[in-house]
Amino acid sequence: MSDYLEIFYDKNKKPYTSYPEKFVSHIFQKYKMKEGQSLLELGVGRGEHLRLFNKSGLKVSGLDISKKSKEFCPGMDVKVLDADSESWPYPDNSFDFVYSKSFIEHLQQPTKYFLEALRVLKPGGIIITLTPSWQSQYKTFFDDYTHVSPFTPVSLKNIQTCCGFEDAESDKFRQLPITWKYPFLNIFCALISPFIPVRTKIKFLRWSRELMLIGSSKKPTQFVDLS
Repeated sequence: MSDYLEIFYDKNKKPYTSYPEKFVSHIFQKYKMKEGQSLLELGVGRGEHLRLFNKSGLKVSGLDISKKSKEFCPGMDVKVLDADSESWPYPDNSFDFVYSKSFIEHLQQPTKYFLEALRVLKPGGIIITLTPSWQSQYKTFFDDYTHVSPFTPVSLKNIQTCCGFEDAESDKFRQLPITWKYPFLNIFCALISPFIPVRTKIKFLRWSRELMLIGSSKKPTQFVDLS
């Protein structure tokens, strides 16, 4: 089978943009990350986010099913792994953050993902998970044939809690940087979204219509492994 990075992330089909830099900066500030902390990313892809987290001063590691991900992140700890069937190659209590974007919807066993994240996070460590909102994207969700696990705000919050995390949150997230600065603009986007074609190619309209979910929670500081 062909490597997904060659098929879906060829730079001619999906050119690089300034969006990852804005997004990573937003996440860095939102979760009060600090230089010297450690972060593990699942689903590294072309490494755009991992390189930027590294540039921001975090100690980064990454896992991806594609061998090519390592080529995009020279000098960084990137390993090849199938998250549905393999345990993560890191000791317990290794990371301050576990992060993924557009990843868990590809997993047959997302529960395994959250349990492994709980294991490798340090006590008090934070998991940050972004995934498409099923309520927003149900008409296009399966356009990507590798999507197998849809999530709603309720299910994303509940899976974190049931896997042992505390202070679980799950919110809608619009991929328009202007809405991060001016949240009231989400009202405008919501008003126009019913009139936007489902598969529009105009980015502003697409990201006005499509929502992601952003979930976060903490590993208990008094964590006891009962497995």
